Amino acid sequence: MRVLFIGGTGIISSACTWAAVERGIDLTILHRGRRTTPLPSGVAVITSDIASREAHDALHGRDFDAVVQWVAFTAADVERDIALFHGRTRQYVLISSASAYDTPATTHPITESTPLANPYWEYSRHKIDCEERLMDAYRTAGFPVTIVRPSLTYGDTLVPLAINSWQSSYTIVDRMRRGYPVIVPGDGTSLWVITHNSDFAKGLVGLLGMEAAVGEAFHITTDEAMTWDRFYRATADAAGTEASLLHMPSEFIAACLPEMTGTLLGDKSVSVAFDNSKIKRFVSGFAATTSYAEGIRRTLAWFDADAARRQIDEDANRAWDRLIAAYHHGFQQGIREFQKS
Repeated sequence: MRVLFIGGTGIISSACTWAAVERGIDLTILHRGRRTTPLPSGVAVITSDIASREAHDALHGRDFDAVVQWVAFTAADVERDIALFHGRTRQYVLISSASAYDTPATTHPITESTPLANPYWEYSRHKIDCEERLMDAYRTAGFPVTIVRPSLTYGDTLVPLAINSWQSSYTIVDRMRRGYPVIVPGDGTSLWVITHNSDFAKGLVGLLGMEAAVGEAFHITTDEAMTWDRFYRATADAAGTEASLLHMPSEFIAACLPEMTGTLLGDKSVSVAFDNSKIKRFVSGFAATTSYAEGIRRTLAWFDADAARRQIDEDANRAWDRLIAAYHHGFQQGIREFQKS
């Protein structure tokens, strides 16, 4: 089976790259070369931007059994792909996002038929636009789309906690090990789902080339739902320390750090639990088998194996320290004002 990944070197996609090669797939990756993630032998690489004429020339005359688009973020991106791949692939897989589901969800668990709407996060609304354009192309022109929606997914190189630096994710572990407080959104009891990339890869690769999956949407997550407090404490345990947890309203965090609005109010501050029965029905034997406790131990072992990997985001540290100081000041001031009244 000939498969093209547009992208393929990120946290989620790199695991799928290795799983595809292990499955015997003839894989080509088209990416911009900005990451240095090791690739398995036998993968063909085109270093280019999918929006460029150079990339289109490199793909000229080539057909694929499946194309997986990891880096489409607007309707214009998928409009380009419809024109480029119509008639040249039997399946076009859009990697969307579970944050596109109605937020906060009014019913649980979330299924693929849960409505799509997110008033808090532009990223999610753009993903919805992508999905809608592709499904319209499927209905009106037979474009062979499959939608896949990952939720928060991590691997050996990422510590996936709610308030952390995405680029330097060891930062929160460093705070824990130094005894500094770490911020947990809300009261720490909302449920969340964090999926290991190796488990996501099982589902994604299992869908490739599947004719029955065309015209369908799937989310692929673990069934293990835990509170944010448990995720933080499991991370601290893997790091051989204890976590000093500071619960803080998500609305306060977003008001002080507006860039957090989407990822908190539009995602991680609300409870989620997913019904994975559809992916299990389509991909025989699919099961997420890596618990968070096991996966985060592997992640911390990766960081601890090389000091150069333990990068600290000092800008994030300073922002969190200012946020904590402001929260404590307002909390104490509020108590004093209340007691005077």
